[in-house]
Amino acid sequence: MTPSIAESAAAADALRAGSAVVFPNPYPLTSVVAATSPDVVNTAKGRPADQAVALWLVDDERWTEFADALDLDNATRDLARDLLVHERLTLLLPLATDRVPDWASPATRDGHALVFGACWDPLRPILTGIGHLHVSSANRTGHPPAASPAEARAMFPPEVHVLDATDDSSVAGRAATTTLRVSRNHGLAHTRPGAQDRAYSGPDAYLARLRAVYVAT
Repeated sequence: MTPSIAESAAAADALRAGSAVVFPNPYPLTSVVAATSPDVVNTAKGRPADQAVALWLVDDERWTEFADALDLDNATRDLARDLLVHERLTLLLPLATDRVPDWASPATRDGHALVFGACWDPLRPILTGIGHLHVSSANRTGHPPAASPAEARAMFPPEVHVLDATDDSSVAGRAATTTLRVSRNHGLAHTRPGAQDRAYSGPDAYLARLRAVYVAT
């Protein structure tokens, strides 16, 4: 069920007003909670306001703005973009410390930025023109991520706006994203299991599949 014009406008207005909004993800991912301020995301989740929150790079403009800060060779930078867009992974990307923009600082720990790039196509009109977005799994601390708008409404306080939309796939079997750490020369390390790697025999098998698909030999 795609969002109606009225629902889309309400979600965009909530973001512009500084509120947190829960958005659906494509199957098999669970929902996310996003805001223009990282502390708003953390408050919605019921955790410390200064906890690291991922950047949500939803379009080429945001990626281009951010990519200049990466401490990666060009080929690995392209690989990272492919993994964000096509695999819908969360990535830890190394930063050149002298080029980190202020808006990326809340996502930065130990020289790496936590970045998310998946975006269900019907959400793009809502997010266009909003500015820099911060994002995390749609859950209150101690609870699993919400797989549907109904689960999100039951979990979050009323001031968190929940977009009433789904990608029409099953609620069952959804999970948060797999996280990888990326380094120069196509370096990939598995740091957190999730929806993308669960069908494989282990992290090494999933990384081998990614290299076979995305890294030219």
